[in-house]
Amino acid sequence: MSRLLDVAAEIRAFEAGHIDPEQFDHAAHVRVVWCYLQLLPAADTLVRFTSALRALTERLGMPQKYHETITWFFVIVIANRVAGSASRSWEDFKRANADLIGNSSTLLKRHYSAGCLDSPEARRRFVLPDLAPAHR
Repeated sequence: MSRLLDVAAEIRAFEAGHIDPEQFDHAAHVRVVWCYLQLLPAADTLVRFTSALRALTERLGMPQKYHETITWFFVIVIANRVAGSASRSWEDFKRANADLIGNSSTLLKRHYSAGCLDSPEARRRFVLPDLAPAHR
């Protein structure tokens, strides 16, 4: 039960904006999404995470940093990987999904062209991938 309390506390801190923006890198984004998915279904995670992230960028005076397509893409991929994982540990998830943590742009570029991601429409609303995914 302690792990779930820690996860819930991390979500509350994120939603309240009690994070250090200098420390909130891509890995921290993935961690917060993973936390949500420990407690909520993917659809609820998508709604709550995107809302909190958008509010955070507004609060920090950087609303232009929010990108709807990139955010949705990673929430969906993380949710899919959490659902397919037998482990409930963040450390195990992180180890098994290094491509989400390290050079995440490689994963994104397999599904989206730069032109699509750079479009104002993709920034404003979720746009489906415009490239065929490579099959593993």
